[in-house]
Amino acid sequence: MLRGLRAPSTKAGPSAVADIAARIEAHLAAHDGYVAFSGGKDSLIVLNLARHVEPDVPVVFFDSGLDYPETYDYLAELAHTWALDLHRIPTDPPLLQVLADSGLWDHQAPTDAGTATVDLHEVLITAPARRAHQLLGPGELWGVRADESATRRMLYTRGGRRDGIISRGDGTVAYGPIWNWTTEDVWAHIARNQLPVNPVYTKLRDLGVPEQQHRLSNLIDGGHLDRGRLTWLRRGWPTLFEQLADTLPRIRQLT
Repeated sequence: MLRGLRAPSTKAGPSAVADIAARIEAHLAAHDGYVAFSGGKDSLIVLNLARHVEPDVPVVFFDSGLDYPETYDYLAELAHTWALDLHRIPTDPPLLQVLADSGLWDHQAPTDAGTATVDLHEVLITAPARRAHQLLGPGELWGVRADESATRRMLYTRGGRRDGIISRGDGTVAYGPIWNWTTEDVWAHIARNQLPVNPVYTKLRDLGVPEQQHRLSNLIDGGHLDRGRLTWLRRGWPTLFEQLADTLPRIRQLT
């Protein structure tokens, strides 16, 4: 509530938001495409901003099959409440099958079972996005922010560009409307506009997870295993953790 009462920063104030809306409108007019919605706080803001410009904007949820259970319920409720044109694009094969087949998570697998490279970027991002673009056009609106990591800062600043636009070699164009917002900007905007937030955030907070680790990516995310992600999963979702551990036994070593 206090965040919502504070004056917004210049990057997230009324004039900046109006400029963002104009850029979203121009982006959709030029490229069509969709809003990539993960169920997280950043993509929630982008979705809300885009809906003010184009109420029927297509929304894509890339479903790995390993999102938090609450995320699926939240997505269904939001799609109903906001009358979203929602497209669910599943990972093929599902992420759990990819991890199990790799042999990297199984104590009983042959010693050379995990030597084959698993290209999770292709499985989780490139291939599903290709299907989404074929269906809806070359444009994409997403909630990726430079403040989240050094890699994402480089993504937005490479070549001297600082406009939130990323043009890819395959002809697709992504625009991050809140690319230069801070985490504080994000939560303040959500509070001011009373946007419905995924309940997973509340559960993570109640578990004592530091706010900088409140990431709603896949349950098993190689980029966050060293930050206690599986420990929080085991504490907050014990039944789900044990079900996953039956298929991927090595996750017990990481808690």
